[in-house]
Amino acid sequence: MNIILLGPPGAGKGTQAHRLVEHYGMRQLSTGDMLRAAVKAETPVGLEAKAVMDRGDLVSDEIVTALIDAELTAMGDDVGVIFDGYPRTQAQAEQLDDLLAKHDRELTRVVELGVDEDALVERITGRFTCAECGALYHDTANPPAKDGVCDECGSTEFKRRPDDNEETVRNRMQEYRGKTAPILPHYEARDLVSRVDGMASIEEVSKAIDALLA
Repeated sequence: MNIILLGPPGAGKGTQAHRLVEHYGMRQLSTGDMLRAAVKAETPVGLEAKAVMDRGDLVSDEIVTALIDAELTAMGDDVGVIFDGYPRTQAQAEQLDDLLAKHDRELTRVVELGVDEDALVERITGRFTCAECGALYHDTANPPAKDGVCDECGSTEFKRRPDDNEETVRNRMQEYRGKTAPILPHYEARDLVSRVDGMASIEEVSKAIDALLA
């Protein structure tokens, strides 16, 4: 299976992708992770990407496509792929079509995780992690059992992402609606798109995705 997970930041794409990796043995391709790995490994594409980022510019579609091409080349044909948050634009969607054809792969399903913007703001602005072990928490949905103490390692140090604030979240939502959501018709024309309620519990979202892939 080769699937695309779409949805604004905070919709739960990463969580569901991780579960799919464990459950189906698929490979998650996150462009951000691939960029960081390529830069660290100083691959030719990584060095090119680093030069772009050092200038303060956005990495081009061509560089992202080259990263994905390299990953697909390196992995076996029998390994399914999850594209996490990619493609983000119409141009990337068309380039992905060409890449999949080049590697003799077909897209199985495009799953969009739908969200309520106000609820998403609350979800994101309330999340924090243990500074020691990285355990995930939320102010209301998943606080530590003992206030101020990590359930996993007992640390009393926590941190929040500086961009987990209401203004940033709403800007991300606006960008998603403006750039990424418009690519859905590209896949709807091929009857590949399914929508899942991303505001449901993690287990309910997982079951809904499993049903789509069955």
